[in-house]
Amino acid sequence: MSKADTTSRFKAKVLRPATPDDAAWAFVVLPRPASEKLPRRGRTTVDASINGHRFQATLEPDGQLSHWLKLDRRLLETARVQAGDTVALQVAPVKREPEPALPADLRKALDAIPVARAGWDATTTIARVDWIHWIVSAKQAKTRTQRVVAACDMLAAGKRRVCCFDPSGYYSKALAAPEAAE
Repeated sequence: MSKADTTSRFKAKVLRPATPDDAAWAFVVLPRPASEKLPRRGRTTVDASINGHRFQATLEPDGQLSHWLKLDRRLLETARVQAGDTVALQVAPVKREPEPALPADLRKALDAIPVARAGWDATTTIARVDWIHWIVSAKQAKTRTQRVVAACDMLAAGKRRVCCFDPSGYYSKALAAPEAAE
């Protein structure tokens, strides 16, 4: 499939998250046909444009087999967009998923366990995206800490993919787009 076949163009309303009240960011939920053209239902990086302004972003799964896009303050200002606006969007998957940023707590744990670090280094970029997503999607600090420990244990044991994690959120309902303010 060529990049032209996977490019989606659509209009969407820019939404303000319900919480926090003073959020400096907004978001857009992709229509399902646009998500269906993407290579995966979990986190995926896209080349995108909003009202003609180009950028690269990582889409988050919405738990409904689609995705949502966080628009940070800087992007909103640069594209001259605000919550409530209807915008023209274009999204296409990147040719190669970029290496994800390693969270500090996971980096520290991997550095302390060389065999886990070797397991990490032997995984694919997409697998690392899923490992990180599983860890950072924890709702509580205690759960996140437990997941870092479990990840190191699994990687040290030779596991290359995180088990028991649905990166789309569809089956576990663990992931969702933010609730929109009214």
